[in-house]
Amino acid sequence: MNSLTAILEDRALAVVRAPHISDPAALAHALAGGGIRAVELTFTTPGVLDLIRAASDAGAIVGAGTVLTADQARAALDSGASFVVTPGLRADVAAVVTAARIPLMMGALTPSEVMTALDLGADAVKIFPARTVGPAYFKDLLGPFPDARLVPSGGVNAANAAHFLAAGAVAVTAGTDVVPPNSVAAAQWDDIAARARAFVHAIETANEKELS
Repeated sequence: MNSLTAILEDRALAVVRAPHISDPAALAHALAGGGIRAVELTFTTPGVLDLIRAASDAGAIVGAGTVLTADQARAALDSGASFVVTPGLRADVAAVVTAARIPLMMGALTPSEVMTALDLGADAVKIFPARTVGPAYFKDLLGPFPDARLVPSGGVNAANAAHFLAAGAVAVTAGTDVVPPNSVAAAQWDDIAARARAFVHAIETANEKELS
């Protein structure tokens, strides 16, 4: 399955920042079991390329995050990353990823940055830090950019995720609320699966209330 399709269907992706990941395949399996199939492993984690390769080889939908350079993008794709995420606007990264026809999510905050990300070929735009601007900002951005796929990152949790979705975000990032670094490092897969399940349930419950 295309990674972007999975993210849009689940309306969420997990972003893992941890000092150590003992079994990336087990981590991805635990998250998928909880309803979040796409997992982003970041270049801030030591040995991330080996981790991406292991998860990819196990059939996980795994992407590379905090990609800052074209060389990192190439290495991530060679390791099996099925999507790439940047924290900001990186034209050289965009050139590599779009040429490979792999989904690209670029970080932005202002309207000008969103426009630049779209011009560079981003399939989705990660709005960071989402906690600072709040859900209403997403509705405002969709005025001039009605077709933009916006994804909030930073400060998103089970209590506010549905508010971002209701404001027009196509998906949300599940960070430490679902994948606490200590739980990841300790290989507490059952705990992580339960956290993912609770996160997804919170989104679904809120959506049902809005539709009723």
